[in-house]
Amino acid sequence: MIKINIDGRELEVKENITVLQAARVANIDIPTLCFLKEINAAGDCRMCVVEIEGRRGLVPSCNTMVEDGMVIRTNTPQINETRKIILDLILSSHNRTCLTCVRNGNCELQTLAQKFGMAEIEYPGQEVEPHIDDLSPSIVRDASKCIMCKRCVAMCKNIQKVSAIDVAGRGFKSHISTANEASLNDVNCTNCGQCIQACPTGALREKETIDDVWLKLKDPDSYVVVQTAPAVRVALGEEFGMKIGTNVTGKMVSALKRLGFDKVFDTNTGADITIMEEAHEFIERIKENDVLPMITSCSPGWIKYIEMNYPELLPHLSTCKSPHQMFGALVKTYFAKKEKIDPKKIYMVSVMPCVAKKFESQRPEMKNEGLRDVDNVITTRELARMIKQAGIEFADLEDAQFDDPMGEATGAAAIFGTTGGVMEAALRTAQDVLTGQDLPKIEFEAVRGGNGIKRATVNIAGKDLKVVAASGLANAQKIMEEIKSGKADYQFVEIMACPGGCIMGGGQPIKSSKTRREVDVRKLRADALYSIDEKSTIRKSHENPAVKKIYEEFLEEPGSYRAHKLLHTHYKERDKYKID
Repeated sequence: MIKINIDGRELEVKENITVLQAARVANIDIPTLCFLKEINAAGDCRMCVVEIEGRRGLVPSCNTMVEDGMVIRTNTPQINETRKIILDLILSSHNRTCLTCVRNGNCELQTLAQKFGMAEIEYPGQEVEPHIDDLSPSIVRDASKCIMCKRCVAMCKNIQKVSAIDVAGRGFKSHISTANEASLNDVNCTNCGQCIQACPTGALREKETIDDVWLKLKDPDSYVVVQTAPAVRVALGEEFGMKIGTNVTGKMVSALKRLGFDKVFDTNTGADITIMEEAHEFIERIKENDVLPMITSCSPGWIKYIEMNYPELLPHLSTCKSPHQMFGALVKTYFAKKEKIDPKKIYMVSVMPCVAKKFESQRPEMKNEGLRDVDNVITTRELARMIKQAGIEFADLEDAQFDDPMGEATGAAAIFGTTGGVMEAALRTAQDVLTGQDLPKIEFEAVRGGNGIKRATVNIAGKDLKVVAASGLANAQKIMEEIKSGKADYQFVEIMACPGGCIMGGGQPIKSSKTRREVDVRKLRADALYSIDEKSTIRKSHENPAVKKIYEEFLEEPGSYRAHKLLHTHYKERDKYKID
């Protein structure tokens, strides 16, 4: 511990922290823009400047380390005037069409402009030409709203280790771009959308498709079905002012029914079916000692990443489709036949926490008899916009139940939304099948928690299995290198593209850098999913009555010919760049 003075207050703080962190200890608010906790502390924007006694000029607090005896001032006329000038200069070249921006009301630049009373721009600059890159099925870039904070670059390069975007040009011509100024659709982007989560403005956003949903809801000849992923229900409420991690399942279902969907189903049922197929596949590989470790395949950003970077390891992937794709295939076959509906009239909408699912649903492999498994994917944020557009007072809604016959799910399916959850759900079923018993131990604590890589050894049917769960593509890279080099001795590997899993997906509610500093968003959302699991009457996928019925009436058994045709897929080596 060392002693410092901030704004006349004597404090004892740890010696290895920044001035910005020390100020937080003292509950002193220093404005930031380019800073993002544990991701970016480059000091580029200079909004966080402070005065340190004995040093010339002002220094950025986000990357200046405290020293014993340091005297710091964070709030003087010079500091405030400097911050206002910096903000003025940023705004001078910014596209200020705030009212029509998707981030209106949730924009960090807008918040600072209000805080500093920016009524007009004193230093008018040349506004950046609007250059829209919307060729990607998942992500839209608008250069005119970019403030060069480089948070997206730090996220893509340092956290995800993808480096699809970087700084190009010099001086006033500096801008965020891709290789050869190509579209995101034509470079090594994995569509994970973590850049959207990092962006403080509307320079990056999901490719919105809610207008297509509205058109289908108004079409009397369309039978519109919606399914919702587990992570959506513990984040949607945040878009309506509710606490982070609030479980709004009942209100969400009620809202979807009011929007006019013909059926409201639970993707968790699809997750239970995924476990049936994946656990069966894993058991077969264990018995045959065939292509181990088996790696999960439900994260589309991860799938695109391995296709581009480790094609030689593709045989290790489970052949299972992701839960929402499985569910879509069953809706257009099993459900359509049961309800005597022409599958061509069914329009399947998935509400997902993920923008990569938009890319996944358009893959040519995700079809059956010429029909797409899923016709449209909208994010948690897009669903919130639809609810607001319909004038629905979300907080006042009564709770409603998912529709039958495909609305029943287990606690195992709920935890799919957090890192380690897919593995834990699969192990619950695998151990019962291998032992032939209904084992009481169903929590696998070793694969829970926020660590990017979680290794464990679990004993199932007297056999020790080495498993690992990794989230974030940088961590996925570490595991892939272990497997590639032959150093790994895993039997089962779970990979999720987004750090923390689907609860922190690119389509989830965006939290400001201030909120991310003060609150562990991942933990609150994950705890909500584990709470759903703990309160569930049925906590093992193979015990789901709805799933049992689907197998009895239609699929026959896990791994059957029909199950493989509808619920499994294949992967291919993919070029990183499509540049002439």
